[in-house]
Amino acid sequence: MAKIDIDAAPEGRGSGYPAPYDAPCRDRSWKKLGDAAGLTKIGVNLVRVPAGAWSSQRHWHALEDEFVYILEGEAALVLDAGETRIGPGDCAGFPAGVRDGHMMRNDGPGDLVFLVVSNRDDADWGEYSDIDMAFGPKRYSGPNAKTRKDGTPIG
Repeated sequence: MAKIDIDAAPEGRGSGYPAPYDAPCRDRSWKKLGDAAGLTKIGVNLVRVPAGAWSSQRHWHALEDEFVYILEGEAALVLDAGETRIGPGDCAGFPAGVRDGHMMRNDGPGDLVFLVVSNRDDADWGEYSDIDMAFGPKRYSGPNAKTRKDGTPIG
């Protein structure tokens, strides 16, 4: 495989969350580095979260491990136990099946830039810790559907 041209990598922007849950995350963007490399078993994304925005709603995965490595900026890493400051050179891991929702909130003046790596599993599902919303399955081969935690549609 040739060197990945990061500028030419597929991009994503915004949020797949329904309103009003999309508001804190709609300005985030990412480069799909794993897709650019032709990877199908793991996802690798270079994520940019501007000042004042969130990386995601606080969530956990039933079947996917997740790992983040901070490249630029500082944020609050928010877990069930509270908040921890995280900055360049820091990393964190979130094991599959642990019901401890995670997210990063960029309270700094500049962009938060981090690398996120996870396995891809179409059977994965999970929940959002602070709101009545769940996701999965078929996040990669089909729509990334969001429902209430009891399975009823949102909206």
